[in-house]
Amino acid sequence: MSKYLIVGLGNIGEEYDGTRHNIGFRVLDALAKASNIVFEDKRYGFVGKGRIKNAEIVLLKPSTYMNLSGNAVRYWINKENIDPANLLIVCDDLALPFGTLRLKPGGSDGGHNGLKNIASVLCSQNYARLRFGVGNDFPHGGQIDFVLGHFTADEEERMDERIDKFCETIKAFCLSGIAFAMNNYNNR
Repeated sequence: MSKYLIVGLGNIGEEYDGTRHNIGFRVLDALAKASNIVFEDKRYGFVGKGRIKNAEIVLLKPSTYMNLSGNAVRYWINKENIDPANLLIVCDDLALPFGTLRLKPGGSDGGHNGLKNIASVLCSQNYARLRFGVGNDFPHGGQIDFVLGHFTADEEERMDERIDKFCETIKAFCLSGIAFAMNNYNNR
């Protein structure tokens, strides 16, 4: 049976709940709820374990803050003895319009500090990432306020459908592989 580490990026603390930067936490919360997985406060993060059919999954919401996420990822990938090919990071992406789904097997961090730290700690950019488009409707120099801001009412109306699609993509990644998941879910 294959084992997967699914990491949702975000920042801990009430002041970050519901912000664009915490969409990784939000997707994992929805996946956990749909899979009857309960998170426990563990070392470096909130961890939930369960199964999706014949795949064993470990869900991780790092408690290290976004810019130090790599420490949590390294710890849990080693502790659970997970093949790096079975690591998936779920995060926000400013370069994509709201709700756009982009799954890739590796690549650059795209300026995302969480991905940058993970690549630095793992000494590799060869890990799958599932990006959730949050748009970029902010004035010059307003990037930090934008990602730490909340979604608009219009975006929230569409959120459940988009998060469901992301959960389907994660399940496809675990059950059928990244090529299948990319072919069937990217840009949908």
